[in-house]
Amino acid sequence: MKYEHLLISHDGAITTLTLNRPEKRNALAMNVMLELTQALRDVAKSDALGVILAATGPVFSAGHNFGDMAGASLEQARELFAVCTTMMDAIQAMPQPVIARVHALATAAGCQLVASCDLAIAADTASFAIPGGKGGLFCHTPLVAIARSVGRKRALEMALTGDAIDARTAADWGLINRCVPADQLEAATLDLITRASRGSALSKALGKQGFYQQAGLPQDEAYRLAVELMASAAMTPDAQEGMRAFLEKRHAHYTQRPKLT
Repeated sequence: MKYEHLLISHDGAITTLTLNRPEKRNALAMNVMLELTQALRDVAKSDALGVILAATGPVFSAGHNFGDMAGASLEQARELFAVCTTMMDAIQAMPQPVIARVHALATAAGCQLVASCDLAIAADTASFAIPGGKGGLFCHTPLVAIARSVGRKRALEMALTGDAIDARTAADWGLINRCVPADQLEAATLDLITRASRGSALSKALGKQGFYQQAGLPQDEAYRLAVELMASAAMTPDAQEGMRAFLEKRHAHYTQRPKLT
């Protein structure tokens, strides 16, 4: 499928999806969100083992397009934010690990997009903000993903002040995995997603799904879920192959891939 607002490239088992509306600061207009959601779902069903989410131009993403919201009815606004939520959920629903490669400012829903990825690396030229606190529309939906990455106090500092934080602070707070010099961004991102996508593809998919299922549960419920997930996963051919390979002191050969329903 051809995409109007995205670039798609492949490097072995790694697929890169690149937002490509630099003249619009990669704003997440309705048509862009629908296209990215479809692309994520397409890649989820592909042979890719890992996904990089990147962008072109001077801004990673400026967030929602105010042109979609100015003068909109309540139903239209609900639809816009529902489409955005579906896009964010698609990242966490796909079996492959997804890493954001952030070279510049990610603001509002653009910052939410980074927080929704499984992993993220940013250049030291990047910054992050949810600026609704400075204006007339609070960043309610971005705050959902960001609070789950940085915790309440730091999330509310970002939301209430609207001030940007630099990439080093974002790494310290847990919004991204690490900050690297700009000229090392591509290599560092590829290195991390390559390491994060090795091993059994099925095991990785089950692990990612299980993480998001248990992350918000009370500890006792999280353990009940995790025990069942791990016991069931131990029965899979890939898990048994990994155990046998360890005991036999040889390299494992994994063959299972996740099945999307």
